[in-house]
Amino acid sequence: MSPVDNSDDPLARAELLYLFGMAFQLLLAEFNQQLAEAGYADLRPVHGLAFQALGRRGATSSELAERLGVSKQAAGQLVDDLERRGYLRREPHPAGGRRKLVTLTDRAQEHLAVAGRVLHRLEAELAGRMGARDGELTAVRGYLARLIREMAPEGPPPLRPVW
Repeated sequence: MSPVDNSDDPLARAELLYLFGMAFQLLLAEFNQQLAEAGYADLRPVHGLAFQALGRRGATSSELAERLGVSKQAAGQLVDDLERRGYLRREPHPAGGRRKLVTLTDRAQEHLAVAGRVLHRLEAELAGRMGARDGELTAVRGYLARLIREMAPEGPPPLRPVW
């Protein structure tokens, strides 16, 4: 994965933030297309983020809002929509009271498994197309993780689903 040496290439001179954004947008579009082909055309990236934020133990809608960095109203609307479509369910909270625990259904768990396989396959395909040698993508991951730790030493903030 050698750097581009062509001085006529505008991407070789582009700002880092632009390159991160463009790479994210292109990778996300390809990921979404492959997920749609795998039978999940009804889901958007925000849904996958919600599934990951809920995890195996679930959370209340308020906790989900905090984890996603969105309003409680937005999280509630997201939960309502995904519950209607069979991806989430509301259960009595173990601590009792009026709170509800939002958990993943088997359908959501299956989506996460498929999404994981798609993402790993996509990463391998991209590494091959770029001619990346063993360890280069691991190095890129390491640099990005280091950048995140430098910019957010208290821990990474929520990845806000603005797309």
